[in-house]
Amino acid sequence: MADFVNSLLPSPLCDGAAALASERGRSKLPEEELACHLFGESGRLERQERVLPVVMREPLFVKGNQMNLSRPDRYQLGLRRAKRLRQLVDELGWDEEDYGVARYLVDDMLPYDLHLSMFLTTLRQQASDEQQAQWLRPAEQCRIIGAYAQTELGHGSNVQGIETVAMWDPSTREFILHSPYVTASKWWIGGLGRTANHAAVVAQLLLPRLTGSPTTKPKYVSHGCHVFVVQIRDLQTHRPLKGIVIGDIGPKLGYASMDNGYMLFDHYRVPHSAMLSRLSRVNPETGDYEKAANNALVYGSLTYARTHIIRGTSLVLARAVTIAVRYTAIRRQFPDRDAIDPRSEPEVVVLDYPTVQIRVLPMLAAAFAVHYTGKAMHDLYSRATNDASNAALANVHGTSSGLKSYCTELTAGGLETCRRAMGGHGFSADSGFVQFENDFLSKPTVEGDNWMITQQASAYLIKKATNVLGASNEQIQDSLSRSLKSFLLNKTPLFEVNHDDHAIVAAFHHRTSFLTFQAHEQRVVKKRRWNTLLIQLHKLSNAYSQAMLVENFYSALHSGNALTPPLGDNLRKLFRLFSLYIMDQNALEFVTSSAVSFEQVSALPDTIQSLMAEIRVHAVTLVDAWKIPDYLLNSCLGRHDGKVYEHLFDRAHRQNPLNGVTFNPNYWDHEIVKAQEEEVCQERSGKL
Repeated sequence: MADFVNSLLPSPLCDGAAALASERGRSKLPEEELACHLFGESGRLERQERVLPVVMREPLFVKGNQMNLSRPDRYQLGLRRAKRLRQLVDELGWDEEDYGVARYLVDDMLPYDLHLSMFLTTLRQQASDEQQAQWLRPAEQCRIIGAYAQTELGHGSNVQGIETVAMWDPSTREFILHSPYVTASKWWIGGLGRTANHAAVVAQLLLPRLTGSPTTKPKYVSHGCHVFVVQIRDLQTHRPLKGIVIGDIGPKLGYASMDNGYMLFDHYRVPHSAMLSRLSRVNPETGDYEKAANNALVYGSLTYARTHIIRGTSLVLARAVTIAVRYTAIRRQFPDRDAIDPRSEPEVVVLDYPTVQIRVLPMLAAAFAVHYTGKAMHDLYSRATNDASNAALANVHGTSSGLKSYCTELTAGGLETCRRAMGGHGFSADSGFVQFENDFLSKPTVEGDNWMITQQASAYLIKKATNVLGASNEQIQDSLSRSLKSFLLNKTPLFEVNHDDHAIVAAFHHRTSFLTFQAHEQRVVKKRRWNTLLIQLHKLSNAYSQAMLVENFYSALHSGNALTPPLGDNLRKLFRLFSLYIMDQNALEFVTSSAVSFEQVSALPDTIQSLMAEIRVHAVTLVDAWKIPDYLLNSCLGRHDGKVYEHLFDRAHRQNPLNGVTFNPNYWDHEIVKAQEEEVCQERSGKL
């Protein structure tokens, strides 16, 4: 018997396809020009267009029912996907960026991912030429799979507190890796649990110091944390080697397909060559420690990871905003209360409500701000690693610490804000939010807890303030120092931010300088204990990061790359919306620092609402320009064609495997399943 619902359509007022077509028709923004502005230089759009059909043809990469799988099944699917993607590299000759786009589109945290990022980066930055010849090529070809084993059960952000030790044995010229406590267990290590056969192990380097007679047992002295590349599993059997205990830590909030693992060592011996020695080494003949010329280079892997997170965050936020904008441009709820006859009026489009706009549109503007800052941060990191000077590395370390913290907090909050703005349907996995939001929630804590690492940004700022106070004008060269010096020369500028975009940038930098010298006064002059200042320092780091986002957004629009007037004008509106929205949230600091007058701050809510009304007309086109394909969105609510209700019903009625089973709910019967009814849960047939 035919299912009568197959012939049903949404009501005319709920026609999402017509609604999005109308939205796109109202906007005159050049979508392709904006897409080229965002991604043209990187060639990302061409790569995506070429790689996407390949990925979509692969049965392993079908996403439909993956949310219904158990954790062990999700890991197995993840490993199969990781293997197939790497096979496609060989079969199709993909380069590293093609491979990266494919992994982005598959949108699963795969067991190879930390190997491809942290393990390879560590080898490239810290291994000597001889060590790279031994390990790097096999690692790049995935002939060996590595994990980056730094975090421990008892220590995360505090790397210096790591308890795993590597003791030098001069008699055998070996290091002895040992886990003296259960808290020394390596923990949360991506890819370690069931996948990796090698690991870059961060351990305290202990060197013997003889005391008394030659027969006296030597005392060991720590020389800080160093990285050791260790084979941890047999390459044939894949069983852990003797003296090593490894396993998966279990289910998590997200990353169901990733085997985050634990590992402990029982006096496990590795050769002298295991210690990565590009930056520092132990002389095998004398046992003397030869220190790195620049200690900041030792933490290059962490800085790289933070920079990579910042750069990728904009695409995550843009994805959330794309779903939210499209759906709220389709969804209608309640008639206009001020209509002459509300009962005869159509319901209001949800995106027309200012209470929805204030949640979604600032996040749309933020996606652009984070995108431009991600590009700027990538360039800064590249320059710093090429320069390798203390000043350049301190700059990238401090800036990346603050931005990683702020951008991931902004995005994590933005994802949840967008999901809630979509009402009840946002709670469904079919919204496209459940897996990718849960997966992203690791970012505020990985590679340094967000509240802890802001200390590094603030310490950098306080040091710069100290230098500026003792420097002559001729010695001040970098932009941050100039901004701090400018503040000292004029502490009450009251910038006019209502109509001058450059004044907005200056106001953000002035506020940062004000907070920097406040922190300097408390710490350096009054000698207050560091821990009593942590909340103040966190605010300082966020202010600095916000200033960077505002400056990079402004610079991207004034970099000399000509934009047509409609596009340039509307991107400037997005710039103003993002900047003034942040200013409104932190109004007290802008007023007390004399960056902006009380009268200007009081006018911000009306200015923001006016900007949102102007941006609202182009919202759908602005998200379309990010070119996020439906395959990646995996969302009924955010589909490009707008067929929201048809696909929500299809997934529930035809594709949900639970609906293919008839259950017995009677408590007096032990029977649970009465029958499997395949005809009830059939595969979707035909095209919607």
